Amino acid sequence: MGTFLGTAAPQPTLQRLREALAVLDPKLGPGLADEERRVELSAPIDAVLGGGLACGALHELAPAAPFQLGATTGFAVAVAARAGTGCGEVLWIATEFARREGGGPYGPGLDLLGLSPARLLVLNVSRPADVLWAMEEGLRCRALACVIAELTGEGAEADLTATRRLSLAARDGVSARVSGLGLLIRHHATPVPSAAATRWSIAGAPGLPDRLARRSGGLGRTRFDLSLCKNRRGPSGRWLVEWDHHERAFQPAVSVGVAAPALDRPDRAPAVRTA
Repeated sequence: MGTFLGTAAPQPTLQRLREALAVLDPKLGPGLADEERRVELSAPIDAVLGGGLACGALHELAPAAPFQLGATTGFAVAVAARAGTGCGEVLWIATEFARREGGGPYGPGLDLLGLSPARLLVLNVSRPADVLWAMEEGLRCRALACVIAELTGEGAEADLTATRRLSLAARDGVSARVSGLGLLIRHHATPVPSAAATRWSIAGAPGLPDRLARRSGGLGRTRFDLSLCKNRRGPSGRWLVEWDHHERAFQPAVSVGVAAPALDRPDRAPAVRTA
């Protein structure tokens, strides 16, 4: 019986081949390196996540408090906008009850968060079980860059078995995908075990007004208070980030600001002798 002797290609060579394939066909090349594909958030977070939010995986998002559901969905939209580098549709699945509880996607808001409404497909279903079924099928669809699913309450239907199925669907479908990213939004945080790669608690944070906002009395950049509660590949952490809608990217937020000098009086008061 003969023996085949071969030498595996070194990692740099494999990486060059993957990059060449990605240039020829963006949907083919990255799929060969699904373990290396990431959606970049910001440098401090990416360092903990090993380069960014892993593609071909399921990630769970939940508001830090019930009134923070808007911030949670906003963060999901911004992440989806960065998935697939602007190409491929985004599928958003929710029950009719979830739509009544949390509202639906708003066109101008989507634009500000970098996601064109033309890329968004909205699917309304009647039961939570249908949400999970549609998400599993969507994660296997090569035309979708990201699949977002929304469950009311703690989303008890998305138990360990269901999230394991979703994780396997994301991993198996990524080879033919633009991104292969699954985002599961629970309206309330839950301690129930999950097969998701990461689990996040999200809240809004006060933003600093920019130059134009200071003049008009408006708001500045959108800020998120992100807590990584579970990370299967590393430590957890907490960060303040803000969304730059011009660059369509997250930036680390400065947590401590310096007050501007008063304009109606000198910055140094004269010394006065007291008895």
